Amino acid sequence: MAPSAPRDVALAGLRLGSVDLVPVLFVLGLLVTGLGVAMLAPALLDALVHDKDWGAFLQAAGISVFVGLLLVLGNHRPHLRLNLRQGFVLTALAWVTLGVVGSLPFMLSAESMSFSDAYFESVSGLTTTGSTVMSGLDTQPPGLLFWRALLQWIGGIGIIGMAIVLLPALRVGGMQLFRMESSDTTEHGLTRIGALGVSITAIYIALTILITIGYLVAGSTPFDAVCLAFSTVSTGGYANSDASLAGMTTLGLWISTLGMMMGSLPFPLYARAVRGNPLILWRDHQVRGFVIFLVTCWLAVAGWRWLTTDVEFFKALTAAAFNLTSIVSTTGYASEDYTLWGSYPVLMVFMLTFVGGCTGSTAGGIKMFRLQISLKILRTHIRRRHLPNAVILPTYGGRPIDDDISVSVLLFFFAMGSTTSLIALILTATGLDWVTALTGAATAICNVGPGLGPIIGPVGNFAPLPDVAKWVLSFAMVLGRLEFFTVLVLLDRRFWTA
Repeated sequence: MAPSAPRDVALAGLRLGSVDLVPVLFVLGLLVTGLGVAMLAPALLDALVHDKDWGAFLQAAGISVFVGLLLVLGNHRPHLRLNLRQGFVLTALAWVTLGVVGSLPFMLSAESMSFSDAYFESVSGLTTTGSTVMSGLDTQPPGLLFWRALLQWIGGIGIIGMAIVLLPALRVGGMQLFRMESSDTTEHGLTRIGALGVSITAIYIALTILITIGYLVAGSTPFDAVCLAFSTVSTGGYANSDASLAGMTTLGLWISTLGMMMGSLPFPLYARAVRGNPLILWRDHQVRGFVIFLVTCWLAVAGWRWLTTDVEFFKALTAAAFNLTSIVSTTGYASEDYTLWGSYPVLMVFMLTFVGGCTGSTAGGIKMFRLQISLKILRTHIRRRHLPNAVILPTYGGRPIDDDISVSVLLFFFAMGSTTSLIALILTATGLDWVTALTGAATAICNVGPGLGPIIGPVGNFAPLPDVAKWVLSFAMVLGRLEFFTVLVLLDRRFWTA
């Protein structure tokens, strides 16, 4: 026992309050190592076209793998297992740390970004936000373009994993509807989570392949098809052109629209559908609500443009379907400058920025689940006003809505509203106009991508913003992606002392 005592003491010392950081750092090392290994793919692409950036990716991969292996080897111990509190710490730490790791290729490549710009681009990719500081994308080497798309693809599957493991414990993400409680630490519970994770990963890859084939059929090059499929299924929105998808064919826009919708649906339901229940997606209350809401928005904008302009209805419908789905799904593609459509569509675009897709998807925003829960609570409250003696309980999908879920969902609205307002105020203090500040805060918190106005609108980017604003928006992207409470729980003193 004596020889192992120093190591045991060293391991025991890696604590923050009552939280043992050894398992956290071990898993973080695996993630950093994995992201470093992923850099070899864009390095190979650049090497094949004889672009010198292959060396930058190789250097970044070497640094990442070295640091990652140090964390793994320095924190390895038998029978390592994460508890729920360590899971929260790991989640917050991972998104911040991987943002730094992902920024290395941007700084070391010929693009030579500053750390502020590189971190912004990396975090925007991993959180599948899609805001960018890069221009001249049409002439960039393939490695850098592929790395941006790969960051979003990796971030997308990570987001789904977080929704499965952590958000049910907070009872605000809606994942409890799928009866997958992350607080279940029994072997049976871990086995179910692991099996679901494997199924969802397979489905995620299958959808990526399917969308890639769709883009190929629509006329995209194989390289563009793969990159676009990565950013479509992850609802990320990075494109290989400064014009986003403005040059895409009509067929390509509809394929992209369908792909964004697929990425916005609950992946646990996909897992059930492929196990012999294909109709479960449409029978789901949330999915039906999302599709009906989306199609209604398409018709509202397309019909308005058809009646008030000389645009043909099908052309207006195609543009509305693609661009509105891009906003609602928090993807952030654009096929044209929709800020020129008029005040009514532009205001709708801003309002749709907050909506988001379904819970358990790669989309950000409020999520359809929370909107539906809020409407159920509102209807129950109104009925209780004029029927004070009646026993009226809000239900969702035929099941009663627990009080803690109701309170948590309403608090989410408060957290989103207050955080968006605060971020917008800070951005105006950096010298930005109120439209850029407000829409920039909203698009970062909801992980959408483009904002409104001449600077960060659908035909602009975030490069002109001051560095302070980029750091504020990077924090907002992570905060929004972790759905507030995953970070706020870390601010509770008892979290570290209990």
